[in-house]
Amino acid sequence: MENPAGAAPAAVHLDLISQIAITVDDLARAKNFYQNTLGMKFLFDAGSMTFFQCGKIRLMIATPEKPAPRGGTILYFKVHDIQTTYAALRQQGVVFLQPPRLVAPMPDHDLWMAFLADPDDNKIGLMCEMPKAAS
Repeated sequence: MENPAGAAPAAVHLDLISQIAITVDDLARAKNFYQNTLGMKFLFDAGSMTFFQCGKIRLMIATPEKPAPRGGTILYFKVHDIQTTYAALRQQGVVFLQPPRLVAPMPDHDLWMAFLADPDDNKIGLMCEMPKAAS
């Protein structure tokens, strides 16, 4: 995004997400889902929090100190083959909110997405950039 004419440049430029946090009702159940169903790399537990490594981003799952609303955050995970991932997760009993579908045809690839929810109803998106065949 460019600065409007005459505006001072921003003193801070944030462009790298290091950690994403979501809240859950049952930490053990959520840990099992993210570690064993989605296959994420477990890092460590710390009190009412558990941490996973997702590429360069750390995912923190925690129980809230007070009741917290759900549904405001969507985690999007890039997958190599959305149909294979969809089939494997369905085989593990995951119920999808939306099966894979083409959301945006681009010049050199098609963007596909599918959506599921974790046991605490946090929405998770799967996205796949499928290269177009050379014509």
